[in-house]
Amino acid sequence: MKKYDIFDIMGPIMIGPSSSHTAGAARIGKMAKTIYGKEIKKVTFYLHGSFQTTYQGHGSDRALVGGVLGYDPDDERLVGSLEDAKEKGIDYMFKTIDLGYVHPNTIKVLFEDPETGEEFYITGSSIGGGKIEIIDINSINVRFTGEYPTIVAEYKDKFGMIAAISLVLTRNNISIASLRVTRDEKIAQMVMELDQTFNDDVIESIKSFPEITRIIGIKPL
Repeated sequence: MKKYDIFDIMGPIMIGPSSSHTAGAARIGKMAKTIYGKEIKKVTFYLHGSFQTTYQGHGSDRALVGGVLGYDPDDERLVGSLEDAKEKGIDYMFKTIDLGYVHPNTIKVLFEDPETGEEFYITGSSIGGGKIEIIDINSINVRFTGEYPTIVAEYKDKFGMIAAISLVLTRNNISIASLRVTRDEKIAQMVMELDQTFNDDVIESIKSFPEITRIIGIKPL
């Protein structure tokens, strides 16, 4: 049976009106900013399902833009986030999209660098009560909530890689809370939610394996 905490019952502390369409949207935006980790110049929010019709009435537009500016769901600056983004020279827009068989409250956040043409995106779902689930990072299928320190690693599939990465964590006194591995031909993606936070040395140690093609370290929000 699922265990409920006080936030499941009362809802999150937030700038409303909706825990799903405002607080959850803000967390998705902030998580996207955290994962992207670069200066934001242009961002497009692709709205799926219920967000297509409610994003203005429920303030999802202001929550998403506030999130990528780094505002928390209870930050009063969310109300003026659209104006704040314009002042910072951030080009943003909202588009509708059908993302297929995903949660009805799902958003794809696409960052673009107009100078280099580089694109980077994350896709996240607002699953209720202000909680979120990230399901895609730049075509890497993932599934994590952002409530724990998380490491996402993509690597050339090879026997012993899970043990090797786990050993790095063990040597740094970090326990794995959950582990999910998916494979696409000869490329594997590993998503690890951790019980303890990690430092840059942990990421660099894992990155030093020649099989690693991409790694992202995500601190909880």
